[in-house]
Amino acid sequence: MSENTIIETLNPKNKFIFITGGVVSSLGKGLASASLASLLQSKGYKVRLRKLDPYLNVDPGTMSPYQHGEVYVTDDGTEADLDLGHYERFSGVPAKRTDSITTGKIYQRVIDKERRGDYLGATIQVIPHVTNEIQEFIYSDLSDEDFVLCEIGGTVGDIEGQPYLETIRQVAYDLGKERVMFLHVTLLPYIPTAGELKTKPTQHSVKHLQEYGIQPDMLLCRSQMPIPQNEKRKIALFCNIKEENVITAEDVKSIYQVPIAYSMEGMDKQVCKYFGLDCDQPTDLSKWQNIMKVISNPEGEVQIAVVGKYVQLLEAYKSLNEALVHGGIANHHKVKIKWIDAEDLENGNPSDYLSDVSAILVPGGFGSRGTDGKMIAIRYARENKLPFFGICFGMQLAVIETMRNVVGVKNAGTTEIHEGCEPVVGLMTEWDKEGAKQVRHKNGDLGGTMRLGAYEAVLKPESLVRQIYGTETISERHRHRYEVNMKYEKDLNSAGMFIAATSPDGKLPEIAEIRNHPWFVGVQFHPELKSKPFAPHPLFVSFVKAAIDKGRLL
Repeated sequence: MSENTIIETLNPKNKFIFITGGVVSSLGKGLASASLASLLQSKGYKVRLRKLDPYLNVDPGTMSPYQHGEVYVTDDGTEADLDLGHYERFSGVPAKRTDSITTGKIYQRVIDKERRGDYLGATIQVIPHVTNEIQEFIYSDLSDEDFVLCEIGGTVGDIEGQPYLETIRQVAYDLGKERVMFLHVTLLPYIPTAGELKTKPTQHSVKHLQEYGIQPDMLLCRSQMPIPQNEKRKIALFCNIKEENVITAEDVKSIYQVPIAYSMEGMDKQVCKYFGLDCDQPTDLSKWQNIMKVISNPEGEVQIAVVGKYVQLLEAYKSLNEALVHGGIANHHKVKIKWIDAEDLENGNPSDYLSDVSAILVPGGFGSRGTDGKMIAIRYARENKLPFFGICFGMQLAVIETMRNVVGVKNAGTTEIHEGCEPVVGLMTEWDKEGAKQVRHKNGDLGGTMRLGAYEAVLKPESLVRQIYGTETISERHRHRYEVNMKYEKDLNSAGMFIAATSPDGKLPEIAEIRNHPWFVGVQFHPELKSKPFAPHPLFVSFVKAAIDKGRLL
């Protein structure tokens, strides 16, 4: 499909906002995009959010959490950047495969087309072939959205990001500025010895963007303090931007205060004004104000331990952290997370680390490092009647711990780590997805080969989780390639653990519970990926409540 043909298929109401970042990385472009989308929704507009990542990986699925942070998974099985989690949590709009692209995917598509002869012998170049492919992604799978917000990963000046900047320049050229807005996120550092906020880095960043033919229409300036009006005036003058479109993005107490802060600065009003829309309509901030009321005035505090292997980089557990916060909001309590490196538990007395917490959560993870420490934490929770929540690998280890220490099968384990163990957890080679058989092999590619995305599960009537969900069938997102072997179900039952939910065909265990325990639940999926501040996941709400109840007894 040619570029002009793609544009002709667009709904005339589609308007595009491109979010770029300058000066330094980690300024919060994803949070800015999510917050703006939420504000536009509050004015009655329909939004879509997308992420364009310049790295060469096809997706983040095989990237180290220490480098990339959390891998977010969508319902349709896409492994994506953690910013898509921000998008969903703030807007409630489910992300899709067509909302995440990387340079790896772009080049893969271009090369595949070249191999097939689609370019009719042309010399393949970044312009037009790569930029056309990026444009096709930007325009794809849209319907009647009022706003499509596209975040460009990285920082202006990165060599990897140049094709994306050229592409969005072309989009503005093709569609006209009346349908395209450029929002640039930048930094105003404070120099204590001078007692001043410095605007020069922002000026340089904008000039760098202008070198690519892009004139930002709005600046979102990160700052530790309010930006004086004279500084805003200076920025507007030197960056060729309207003064009212220089928006302060001051540090706030909670990320859920960001939409309120941006609206108070007039961000949503100025965006509507730019596109010639009604900007006098008040923005309904009530849901964010209610959330902040609970966060600012909790009825109490509860401490929960998260025992993991990536605790040195908390971005690896971004959705998990937020889901616990959501559970706290629902219970009008502040959740204080005690991050514990699983390896530390292997070299000390577990009570030294866990005696001051009201619940324990063991999240997912890959590889053998920290496995023994996680099982020490699980055993501590089981024996001391502490509420326990195991997610993905955490659920598998809970089953293995029960088989070893209650059933008495000392070499119970997972073939992911020990080939010669009693294979309580083993490699899953076949499963059904939407009526089609999925087949995997041990020595196949790692990327994109797991059981990914939303799958249904059936909850047993007598289970705790059936009470928590209040429904018989659920749909949750998965990301794993190993499964608990159902042939050990009788042994687990004899030890007080039972399979509380399975796949619809009964072949794959989805949830395990211990009956004679205040709250002990392990799930094969990742419930944290679907939790939102205004729609907390029921498992996290129940888990945090159990922790609060336990804390009152400690």
